Amino acid sequence: MEETNGDLITLVLAAGKGTRMHSDLAKVLHRINGRPMIHYVLDTAHALRPRRIIVIVGHQAGTVRRELAGLPGLPGPSRLTVEFAVQEEQLGTGHAVRQAEPMLAGESGVVLVLAGDTPLIRPSTLETLIHAHRRESAAASVLTAGVDDPTGLGRILRDGAGRIDRIVEEKDATEEQRALKEINTSTYCFDPVLLLRALDRLTPENRQGEYYLTDTIEILRQEGHRIADAPAGTPEETMGINTPEQLSAAESWLLERDRARPGDS
Repeated sequence: MEETNGDLITLVLAAGKGTRMHSDLAKVLHRINGRPMIHYVLDTAHALRPRRIIVIVGHQAGTVRRELAGLPGLPGPSRLTVEFAVQEEQLGTGHAVRQAEPMLAGESGVVLVLAGDTPLIRPSTLETLIHAHRRESAAASVLTAGVDDPTGLGRILRDGAGRIDRIVEEKDATEEQRALKEINTSTYCFDPVLLLRALDRLTPENRQGEYYLTDTIEILRQEGHRIADAPAGTPEETMGINTPEQLSAAESWLLERDRARPGDS
């Protein structure tokens, strides 16, 4: 792993309520083996040694901020601390990222977008995605995974050359598209200038009535920009936590992984 990623900004989406958790607690604060799940995401973000980490908060924003404010920053002369942007209304992932627009304006390099409810993802997997993004000088890059049961997840649609054409959310997908097994993991790299431009073009014309971050992929591709991708090391590490059952499964998987490969990154 690179010693530093001086041009990397990590953006963590942590505004969701998580209604399927059957709790009013902000989803990212539900605990896995005694720690809020977002702690694991930020541990991974810190391991990449980015220049900035920005967390988008929303539901119970004050509680989430207080929980994260006490986390130590990166060691060294320029200690890295978490910055926050607030999504007052939950109008979709694209709307969430747009709340960080003032913080991203004028930036260059790479923006890595992580979901705050994917605590199992490893730094080495993200390094693979970042490397692919830089190698291809891409406008955007998507971490994908192949799964046996893609129910509820966005599907990756590819063109005749095998490149990502767009991402379709399940509720907007046709039966043929729902049969696809390659899924979007909600983990991306973007060129910040092109990201902000694409966010300006988002519309809520979908069954959810939300501004999808996934739509930026099609927007950028239609503008002629390159879209890269990289596969996850294992499908399990990309699992988003939406239910108590998934939370329990994540606990078991994390413990098993740590026993099998102590110190693995």
